[in-house]
Amino acid sequence: MPIDRIVDPEPFDRAALERATGLAAIEVLAEVASTMERARLLAAEPGVRLPLAVVADRQTAGRGRRGAGWWQAPGSLATSLVVDAARVGGEASGRVSPLWSLACGVALAESLAFLEPAIGTRVRWPNDVVAGGRKLAGILVETVPGGRVIFGVGVNTTGSAADAPENLRGRVATLPDLTGRALARERLLGVFVPRLLSLLGETSRDPGVLVERYRPLCSLVGTVVTVHRDDGRRLVGVCHGIDADGALVLDTAAGMVHLVSGSLTDPADVWRGAPS
Repeated sequence: MPIDRIVDPEPFDRAALERATGLAAIEVLAEVASTMERARLLAAEPGVRLPLAVVADRQTAGRGRRGAGWWQAPGSLATSLVVDAARVGGEASGRVSPLWSLACGVALAESLAFLEPAIGTRVRWPNDVVAGGRKLAGILVETVPGGRVIFGVGVNTTGSAADAPENLRGRVATLPDLTGRALARERLLGVFVPRLLSLLGETSRDPGVLVERYRPLCSLVGTVVTVHRDDGRRLVGVCHGIDADGALVLDTAAGMVHLVSGSLTDPADVWRGAPS
């Protein structure tokens, strides 16, 4: 790996980051299997202070939606944020709202655009942030008992796509590839976390706020897309963005369709992680 792609994880000033973000607690780990699983354990503690963040220098078993694996270079931002569901308009049923992942994507794309305006970040339904058509960041949202929501976020702030598994190299992007330099995780968190918490609050009161901010960032509007549904069927249509429920709106041969779930990746192309 060329020396300019190697980044030693920078030390975190927890007190300064808590002041900048509004987080009540931050846990920084040198290595963990999954920040989501660690966040689940913390979220199960009745007296835990929220919102909190788990950050890892390295994940050994990061994961995405639908059983997908998650690759990123060591030292990139791998974090999971735990918030009270009541703060984001959560339901008593404990279901994940499609709006949460979309709001997280918008907040992250806006934050990256603020810090690195030249890269042209966009959101790709339902849970990716892309640059130049390649995946720069991924999002995973889950609920846990006790009325808590976990936002898992991975951003390729270091490394290079050349270091990714061979079948991912043409599909992922990193900030050093795009800008020639890494982005400090603390700097990104300082912009992203308050923006996310603010947007989640606004969206819980008025989903139209999210729709308005999502549309100019949507990488799919006006393009023909194929959505792979859970039942194995595929739907093809022209994307018209999202509706107020977070559903993807497609103009198909059968008319307008609103999809609250599905994937833009063919199941056969999903990366399940490096072989053990």
